[in-house]
Amino acid sequence: MRIPERFQINTSSFSFYWSKGPGVDLLRKLSKKPVIADAGQFAPLLYQYDRACDQLVEQLHLKIGFYQGQQLLKDALAGRPIEPAYEQVLIKFLNTVDFTPPWLDWDKIEQGIELSQRSGLSGLIVLRDYVLMGGYESSAINKPLIFTGALKKGAVKRLTETVTFWVDITGDDALKKGNIGIEAILLTRCIHSYARLNILKHGQWQTEKWGIPLNTWDMLATNLGFSLVYLTGLNRMKFNVLENEVEGLFHVWKFIGTLLGIPLQLLPDTEEQAIEALYYWTMTQQPGDQDSLALAKSLMEEPIKAAYPTNKWGRKLMREIHLYYNHYLLGDYCVHYWV
Repeated sequence: MRIPERFQINTSSFSFYWSKGPGVDLLRKLSKKPVIADAGQFAPLLYQYDRACDQLVEQLHLKIGFYQGQQLLKDALAGRPIEPAYEQVLIKFLNTVDFTPPWLDWDKIEQGIELSQRSGLSGLIVLRDYVLMGGYESSAINKPLIFTGALKKGAVKRLTETVTFWVDITGDDALKKGNIGIEAILLTRCIHSYARLNILKHGQWQTEKWGIPLNTWDMLATNLGFSLVYLTGLNRMKFNVLENEVEGLFHVWKFIGTLLGIPLQLLPDTEEQAIEALYYWTMTQQPGDQDSLALAKSLMEEPIKAAYPTNKWGRKLMREIHLYYNHYLLGDYCVHYWV
């Protein structure tokens, strides 16, 4: 079995998270602590990827242009007429997407969406200062950002895109077929495939070192960031989360995960399953490197480059506020390690 170099037992920030940080309370929710040796079963996922969407992007976006390809996908989802030359390509891809799987429970979806909506500013702070900043602790998962020029584009653009995606998928009925959430998810899925194909095409990507860019295991980790890590952050913010909302949140991200091309069997139904999955992924990550540090610093300086507040003093104050939440949510060890 091939295992990329990145697959190593973590002895730094993620190890600290589970031994002395917020992860201690998460592990207490399990009947027994996960065994690191069992993580090896997931290593092949570092070479797996979304073949169905890659095929669509190869036959559509790479032939007629990215923006034109995205527009045709929007047209197909809206039921508008499609150019005959590309109609079958789109139909073939959309036939692989199950918009109403038999296990889908709309009551649970609504409960999860309700939590996302009412979390308000607390939820956005958690996503920015806990989920996003904390994710920079892994060097390998962030390598595609470097190869696609995320540093040059700046943290403002990435943050704006993430918030827009979040708003689109958490609206009322957003996840029903034909609505904005479904469109946002499938367009994002195409962005992932487009990035992966272009990264591999340019020949500097080291597959034996990092695995496939935007691979299945890293996609699962991102999904867990929006579900389990988000939930953990809300709890650390003393936000009152109801039991049915927890179940609903994981159901929402199970559905979103399948729409993004993550195999159904990998997606957790419960918080306990999610904790175990996150433990295996984080504890086999190499610590961050200079690229990770550059991404973290870019996010740290994002308020200074933002359009609001309009005065420089106000933007500096916003930076300090976000740094406070970085410290509070991630802990001194992780923040000092990066920023």
